[in-house]
Amino acid sequence: MKMLIPLLFPVLLAASATGAAAQAAIDTPTSGWRSAPPRQRDFVQEVHYPAASVNVNGRSASALIRGHIGASAKAGADGARQPARLVVDGVAMPLSTDEDGGFARPWSFGSGSHGVEVRAPGGGPGKRTQFYEAQAGRVPTRLRVVLSWDSDNTDLDLHVVSPDGEHVFYGARVAGNGGALDVDVTTGFGPEIFATPSPVRGAYHVFVNYYGAGERRDVITTAQVAIVEDEGTPREKQQVFRVPMRKPGELTLVRSFLVP
Repeated sequence: MKMLIPLLFPVLLAASATGAAAQAAIDTPTSGWRSAPPRQRDFVQEVHYPAASVNVNGRSASALIRGHIGASAKAGADGARQPARLVVDGVAMPLSTDEDGGFARPWSFGSGSHGVEVRAPGGGPGKRTQFYEAQAGRVPTRLRVVLSWDSDNTDLDLHVVSPDGEHVFYGARVAGNGGALDVDVTTGFGPEIFATPSPVRGAYHVFVNYYGAGERRDVITTAQVAIVEDEGTPREKQQVFRVPMRKPGELTLVRSFLVP
């Protein structure tokens, strides 16, 4: 047994170093109580094409999820980058990071309690923060639709048609009824988020369009659509749907639902 200790010690050190390097950190939001500005452009961010990353310029810290994951940019066996994992108030989705492991994701938080968790790629160590938004004047999101997908270098688009005929997508991101699409992600994983503080009553239709996959035409990707109604209230309802998207050009009706 004494002979095994010198052999195992370097291995344990390497494993420990790897785990430490992959540790997730969340810079914002921080745990505890906070009071963000009551009025803020949280739902919509500028998009500069090609939209290789989410633009967060000019975003207040209260409307961002920002942090860092060490060694998170390593590619998998097929050469594709491996996303981290983001969980916001129970909704899980892939999270893109830059070459240094940094991430910054716009998010609209209403008043009340919120939980944010970031998990390193490959099931590495994660980080969770819980905070309470004490600013009662913050506009709550009464309907949120979150599209994410599981393949790199692919472009899926979220389309939401509301009961009054408004069609929100990358070409018309803001509707007259208050609904809006936050960003258009064109290079994989998403998320793209439709949100509204005052949903029109009636039937909504959620579509996903497989817009493209670069030069490849054989990339099958799985789209995930999470629908959250009455967010942050005792009536909150979450539904998650997953559908395979087989080829560019495919348009799929993922879900139709009623807002009473």
